[in-house]
Amino acid sequence: MHIGVPKEIKNHEYRVGLTPSSVREIVAHGHTVSVETGAGAGIGASDDAYRAAGAQVAPSAAAIFSAADMIVKVKEPQARERAMLREGQILFTYLHLAPDPQQCADLVASNAVCIAYETVTQPGGGLPLLAPMSEVAGRMSIQAGAFCLERAHGGKGILLGGVAGVPSAKIVILGGGVVGSNAAQIAVGTGAQVVVIDRNVDVLRRMDRLLGARVVTVYSNQDNIEQHVLDADLVIGGVLVPGAAAPRLVTRKMVEAMRPGSAIVDVAIDQGGCCETAKPTTHAEPTYKVGEVVHYCVANMPGGVPRTSTYALNNATLPFVLQIADKGWRTALTDDEHLRRGLNVAFGKVTCPEVATALSYACEDAGAVAAG
Repeated sequence: MHIGVPKEIKNHEYRVGLTPSSVREIVAHGHTVSVETGAGAGIGASDDAYRAAGAQVAPSAAAIFSAADMIVKVKEPQARERAMLREGQILFTYLHLAPDPQQCADLVASNAVCIAYETVTQPGGGLPLLAPMSEVAGRMSIQAGAFCLERAHGGKGILLGGVAGVPSAKIVILGGGVVGSNAAQIAVGTGAQVVVIDRNVDVLRRMDRLLGARVVTVYSNQDNIEQHVLDADLVIGGVLVPGAAAPRLVTRKMVEAMRPGSAIVDVAIDQGGCCETAKPTTHAEPTYKVGEVVHYCVANMPGGVPRTSTYALNNATLPFVLQIADKGWRTALTDDEHLRRGLNVAFGKVTCPEVATALSYACEDAGAVAAG
């Protein structure tokens, strides 16, 4: 199979779909890899490093898309990338389609086979290709929140951990999954007061075992969310419903009642955000204010630390890339029910139930589509 890796073009996105070491593994399996020139610059991987690993270096994204059987990316294809997709071509990347009707419509029209990292599952539950970036984003959310709380950036001018004789900040984390647990680990390290809210009691028990008295665990309901959000200096939105739009847990009314200079970091913005006032921002312009509350809603947070993020992501994605390349997408998806759940769109049909529900498409069975 011919695998193509274009340079990412989303605002301030420096990650790359495959590292040189991943390329070397794929080439050892007998496949061809083409990498767009400069694609690895953001992680310090030169064109020569890719050539040494066995890749061809292509001069443009157009050359990659025209030649490759499978496109391996990081972020969802932008409009001009979607226009280059062709019927039957495999796209393997993050898609986050539920809050993005235009992207979904373009992918349906392309008749490409679109497999989303974020809906691939694993035995016993969990999302193995989303987890590495959720770890990164969760950890980054605390440093982003600290930035937002500085007075120069619109915040109230508060240090997360305080100092002797001055209280520390209160951080409220919505969701105790991968994002929330990683955010909590960093948050307790700052010395802040940390509250984690989740509707799954087992998740709260796990958080209690992990961090003990350093966090307060709270069961998620409207009253508890409102009470703690209104008392927070920093709110981290880390809730996730796989494949679906994020639930709106923080209403505009709550935001209007929050303390002036407080901050919200909505990590769930890739799936539409869990705050009603959230809208996607970029690393170039990461924040905006609603009333007196600073919002940080960068839709590709891990892109800010591309070296860490790319290698963490490749550790998870490479086995699936090899499955698809070695077997072909139909056999790979038929043999592996967890990879099959990653199929979101194929040959003009939507195959992810959550995306179909969110965007009002008929949902086709992914197994039947893979079987032809």
